[in-house]
Amino acid sequence: MEVLTAEDHLSLMTLDPYKIRKDFPILKQVVHGSPLVYLDNGASSQKPEIVIAAIEDYYRTKHSNIHRGVHYLSSMATEQHEEVREKVKALINAKHDYEVIFTSGTTASLNTLASSIGKKWISAGDEIIISEMEHHSNIVPWQIVCEEKNAKLKVIPVKESGDLDLEAFDHLLNEKTKIVSVTHVSNTMGTIVPIDYIIGRAHKKGAKVIIDGAQAVPHQKVDVQKIDCDFYCFSAHKMFGPTGVGVLYGKEKLLNELPPYQGGGNMISNVSFEKTEYNELPHKFEAGTPNIAGEIGFGAAIDYINEVGYENIQEYETNLVNQAVNALRNIEGLRLIGTPEERAGVISFIIEGLHPYDIGTILDQQGIAVRTGHHCTQPLMDKFKIQGTVRVSFSFYNTIEEVELLVKGIEKAKEMLS
Repeated sequence: MEVLTAEDHLSLMTLDPYKIRKDFPILKQVVHGSPLVYLDNGASSQKPEIVIAAIEDYYRTKHSNIHRGVHYLSSMATEQHEEVREKVKALINAKHDYEVIFTSGTTASLNTLASSIGKKWISAGDEIIISEMEHHSNIVPWQIVCEEKNAKLKVIPVKESGDLDLEAFDHLLNEKTKIVSVTHVSNTMGTIVPIDYIIGRAHKKGAKVIIDGAQAVPHQKVDVQKIDCDFYCFSAHKMFGPTGVGVLYGKEKLLNELPPYQGGGNMISNVSFEKTEYNELPHKFEAGTPNIAGEIGFGAAIDYINEVGYENIQEYETNLVNQAVNALRNIEGLRLIGTPEERAGVISFIIEGLHPYDIGTILDQQGIAVRTGHHCTQPLMDKFKIQGTVRVSFSFYNTIEEVELLVKGIEKAKEMLS
C-alpha cells in the first residue's frame, strides 16, 4: 500500500487528487463491475491508511482505559488521547485545550448543549432562533427545550437561492433571544452561511451562538476565536476520521456555567450520597469511557488534513464543485435545489418526473454512490415543495473524470426511467 509522505504533499504546487487517492484503500474497490465513484462525502468521508493504521496500533499496543490507571498502558493511552485534544485545539484555534469536549458526534454535541442550556439559561417566554436549512439534529433538541421551558422557537427563512434571509434574521432578533443555533454549511445545498454576520448581530442582543460545523470543517479552515462563536460542533467521520467521535467546542466561561449533560465516571471530583462535586473542564462533560481508539484515529485524520493543507483542499474542491454545477446545469430537465452565492462540497438536484431514489439506484448500478432522500432536512424539502433530492457531495479525492461519469450516469438513468 503506497502512502504519501509529507515530502510528497509539500512538493505539490496544487493538490493532486490522483496521488491523494492512493492513500484511501476503499477507493480501489469495484462496485457492480465498475470502479467505485464515491460522491456521498456529506454523509461520511472515506478513511486514509494513516487513520486505519492508528486505530489498529492502539488496539495492538496501547489499549487500556484512560485517566484511571497508573500502569504503563493506561498512561500511554491517556497521553495519546490527550494529544488529540491538543490537535483539535490547534485545528480550530481554541484558546485552551480544555475548551475541547469529546462527544460521539455533532448530534451528541448539539444535544449536550440543548440539554445543559435548557436547564441553565432558558425560561418561559425566552426565544431560540434556528434556520430553515438546519439538520434535524439542530431542530429537534431545541423543540424539546422549548416544550419543556415554554420558550419560543423562531426560524430564519431561506431564499429560493438557498441563501439565508439575513434581513428576516435581523427582524427575528430581540432582547428575548437567548440562543441562535445555525449551520455553517448546509448539508443539503452546500450553502456557506455568513456566520460572522450572524454571530456579530446576535451578540449585540446578548444572545449566545452555536454553530453546527459538521459540513464546514472538512472543507475549510475554521478559527473559533476569530469568528467569536460561543460554541462550535463537528464530527470526525465527515473529515476522514472514524465514526462515533465528535467535538463540542465552547468558551471556557460558558462551559463552566453550564451543568453537565450526563453523570458517571470521570465527570466528578467527589461523590457522596448527600452531594456530588463535578470535575473540571473538559472532564465535566465527558462521563464514562470514551471512544479512545476512535479519538486516536481522529488525531491521525487531523494530521492528514494538516499535511494536505486546508488552502489546497479549499482551492481544489471549489474548482471541482463549480465544474460539477456547470456540468449538471447542462442536463435537460435537471433542477438544482439551491444556487447559493457561496457553496462548499454539496450539490442537490431533482429531475422532473423521476424519483430521486430511482435515480440513485441506477447510479449505484454503475458504481456511483450518491445520497437520496430528504437528508434529515424535511422542513427544507417542504420549503421547496419537494419530497427529496439526489445529493452529490465531494471531497478532495474526487476528480473531474468522476464528474463526467456522474453526468453520463444521470443521462443513462433518464433514458432508463423515461
